[in-house]
Amino acid sequence: MQMVKNIFITLIVIWFAILVFMPKKEMYYKLEEELAKQDIKINEKSIDEGLFTLTIKDADIYTKGIKLAKVEKLSFFTLLLYTKVELENLLLDDSLKAMAPTKTQEAHMEHAIWNPLYVKVEAEGSFGVLEGNAALGNRVLRLNFSDSKGIEMIQTHLQEDEKGWYYETSF
Repeated sequence: MQMVKNIFITLIVIWFAILVFMPKKEMYYKLEEELAKQDIKINEKSIDEGLFTLTIKDADIYTKGIKLAKVEKLSFFTLLLYTKVELENLLLDDSLKAMAPTKTQEAHMEHAIWNPLYVKVEAEGSFGVLEGNAALGNRVLRLNFSDSKGIEMIQTHLQEDEKGWYYETSF
């Protein structure tokens, strides 16, 4: 019993050390580098690294030199077995308001090791509320719009079933 206890404590200490010493900023810079290959650039005002979190504040997103969006706050939280990404106040550029809803107050994405093939997605904005998931095994994204409002500009891309409007695509 003592040996099981020591192994369990050792595993917890190793897990905690990995989380604390994980190079979060360097991983973010690597993500920026990969996005730059696709002509996507992120200009952030500040990056704050916490014990289990990485927070990016006041980020402007550009593609091919054209500003697409501004994000007030983007937070990454991880425990290795569970990861959550939270986005606050995403504002699309005014030139895109005819193509998509311009304001997203908050969005959440969650991935857990106990359900490794799915990423849960939730968002609330000028379009109403959406919930959905990305099935990584099937490579399908499905977003269900509930309490939808102001989706006229994207309604041609949506389908309707008994539950309401939804968007589905493969990736």
